[in-house]
Amino acid sequence: MRTMEPTEEILLVAYRTMRTIRSFEEKLVELVTRGKLGGFLHTYIGEEAVAAGVCANLSDDDHVASTHRGHGHCIAKGVDVRGMMAELFGAGSGICKGRGGSMHIADLGRGMLGANGIVGAGIPLATGAALTAKLKKTGGVGVAFFGDGASNQGAFHESLNMAANWKLPAVYVCENNGWGEFTPTEFVVPVADIAERARSYAMHSLIADGMDFFDVYAKSGAAIARARRGEGPTLLECKTYRFAGHYVGDTLVYRNKLEADHWINHRDPLQIFTSRVVGDRLLAVEDLQRIDREVADRIEEAVSAAEAAPLPDPGDLLEDVYVQR
Repeated sequence: MRTMEPTEEILLVAYRTMRTIRSFEEKLVELVTRGKLGGFLHTYIGEEAVAAGVCANLSDDDHVASTHRGHGHCIAKGVDVRGMMAELFGAGSGICKGRGGSMHIADLGRGMLGANGIVGAGIPLATGAALTAKLKKTGGVGVAFFGDGASNQGAFHESLNMAANWKLPAVYVCENNGWGEFTPTEFVVPVADIAERARSYAMHSLIADGMDFFDVYAKSGAAIARARRGEGPTLLECKTYRFAGHYVGDTLVYRNKLEADHWINHRDPLQIFTSRVVGDRLLAVEDLQRIDREVADRIEEAVSAAEAAPLPDPGDLLEDVYVQR
């Protein structure tokens, strides 16, 4: 596989994306803890390199489908952070007018088909987007993000079978973070590498270090380029780790503390990225620090705007629904 070397511009965007995801999620944890936000919240902290690495190879003409842990995918695909924050506050100025909430953010203009509260439900959506791209000859690619648990769903197997049979321009990105809610992956998946499941469908597969932006960028780029050339789909497994619990408030009593400490202290994707770009003189420390400040200001501004935004007008209740009486 040919290694794709990202340009300085791509690296700056990638760091901004990962820092934005991390800061956005950390701010949400703070807001939930303070009682400012309600409902379940599933953070993407620790998995930033996957979304950033994959989406760095995509454009607005490509479509992605996400999961219940979808804020990172939305940010990496270019969805407006201010609109996302307003959505989480249930404001009318939210990206989905306050109707979607955390687990159903979508922005079709950015090619974001939506986060999804149902495990594996985004996989057929991305498959459909890939079929559309093939039939209309747009050159676009459909990308599905999903977890290790979703690889046991019928929707996963049916979609991969269809995509392989029809050679669709699709990339299936399995974010294997080692846990399906509170259950270790090895308890419910009989293969060591979920990428092995691609063999059942004569499908190309790759395994990436999901904590390393450079590895994800190169391997997802190769899979996406392959799809654009009409060579069919790829199952890309990214080995990653969620630093927090399944949801905010999860006590994590089921997880080995030594294991978690190793990943958090030695495998942080932002630290790995920073060490690489600074050590190899690809980016300057000052540039990264500037981005940190800009992102922090942007997140605070998004919170202030969301808190001041009005709730949706009850008179608009029947707008944007499929069936009206």
